[in-house]
Amino acid sequence: MPTPKFAHVVFQTGQPAAMRDWYCTVLDGHVVYEDDALTFITFDEEHHRIALLNPPGPLERKSPNTACMHHVAYTFSGLDDLLDRYVLLRDQGIAPAVCIAHGVTTSLYYQDPDGNFVEMQIDNFAEPDEATGYMNGPEYAADSVGPAFDPEALLAARRDGASVEELTDRAWSVQADLPAPIKVLLGAG
Repeated sequence: MPTPKFAHVVFQTGQPAAMRDWYCTVLDGHVVYEDDALTFITFDEEHHRIALLNPPGPLERKSPNTACMHHVAYTFSGLDDLLDRYVLLRDQGIAPAVCIAHGVTTSLYYQDPDGNFVEMQIDNFAEPDEATGYMNGPEYAADSVGPAFDPEALLAARRDGASVEELTDRAWSVQADLPAPIKVLLGAG
């Protein structure tokens, strides 16, 4: 039986220009089509990965209590690639809302102009079976979300020579003065 492959995500928005510019910046994408109702953006071989739908009439911004898609995630091949994207975005004034050492992934969550979360992540295990094993182990069971971390601390540690293995272990990122990541992701932090 053939399995599907992810094609694209569509966001309904009342601010298509701001959303277009944000996604083109964050994903290093470009517009392949645009009119008053639709914008298609891609960053790879697919004809579009992000679509923006601009219906006529005003739209309300979603609230943290709205039932909706919570986030879309993009994976990088390694920690250095993730940190390079972090620096590129930071230098353009785009900062993550929260960074979380999930254990199974190391993740930076950004918010687009409409308040949707976009996760930039790396997988911390080479094989899916290893990740599944971790998710069914005691550390994950004790805290399935994981601790928040400061991306500047991660960047500095990597530049100072810390290994990827050290930095993708939850132990390095535990910092009591950061907000609870789940509260930030739910809009309560």
